[in-house]
Amino acid sequence: MVGRWVIIAAERRFRPRDFDAQANGTPTGPDVCPFCPGHESYTTPEVLAYRPPGSPANGPGWTTRVVSNKFPALQVEGELDRRGEGIYDRMNGIGAHEVIIESPDHTKELSELSVEEIERVLLAFRERMRDLKNDLRFRYIQVFKNHGAAAGASLEHGHAQLIATPIIPKTVQEELDGSLRHFQQKERCVYCDIVEQELREGRRLVRDEEGFVAIAPFAPRFSFETWILPKRHQASFDEMEPEGLSALARVLRDTLGRLRRALDGPSYNFLIHTAPCREPHLEHYHWHLEIFPKLAHVAGFEWGTGFYINTTPPEESAKYLRELEARA
Repeated sequence: MVGRWVIIAAERRFRPRDFDAQANGTPTGPDVCPFCPGHESYTTPEVLAYRPPGSPANGPGWTTRVVSNKFPALQVEGELDRRGEGIYDRMNGIGAHEVIIESPDHTKELSELSVEEIERVLLAFRERMRDLKNDLRFRYIQVFKNHGAAAGASLEHGHAQLIATPIIPKTVQEELDGSLRHFQQKERCVYCDIVEQELREGRRLVRDEEGFVAIAPFAPRFSFETWILPKRHQASFDEMEPEGLSALARVLRDTLGRLRRALDGPSYNFLIHTAPCREPHLEHYHWHLEIFPKLAHVAGFEWGTGFYINTTPPEESAKYLRELEARA
């Protein structure tokens, strides 16, 4: 779709248990963790929180809480001031950077939360995306999660992040361009075609349930890379309705649980790719969630060529995950 090649080095394959589990986050006990209840003053004021009626803002009692990142990659205040500098472009670092604290429980990973708790996290994603779209400076909103030190997490308390940017990221633009080429040639969404083919063939299918599929993509960059896609065409994540969020919570919990059991609790990243802020109803694009267990390091060959070396064929990883029962 985006012209990316992946090398599947099957002769270098590992069994799932051969991958070393990585340390999952910097140890910070509940007594000093800024994300734990009672430490709300350690963070910036909340921009969204789910809490019982009458529970005061910026105090204990919340179930999911969203705050601005105390050390943001981009700043909300200011103007873009895009300008040329010779052959280069320059603009101010304008955007939004928020943290979604998934649960008051310091010890639980996302897959260990209940479906209802995960649904609240997904609802927080949706509501913050909808709100930030009102700022006309922002062209794209990236939701992502770093779980474990090897994946870039600086705190072990379960959290995800959201960054709104004034440009469309290159990786997303490549997906948009590739899916548009497919649509122009075939008058069909490539992601809808992927869903249909994977359901029909079944070899790379991990889970098929309630309007969503979890699959190992045809050319995965990383071992046990897994995608979750809605079966029905939908370009923007923030257009999800409550019943869709509930079903996605069940599938996400199940998929993360299978990866956790298969790989002995690996560090991982996940991200949501969605339509740009000003183009919410694209016929050729389909939002999706990508999960990347951190089982190997990207090294010189990958950086130098843009190729990826993956030691596990997607059919094998999907079969292994499909045959596992997700950890409760």
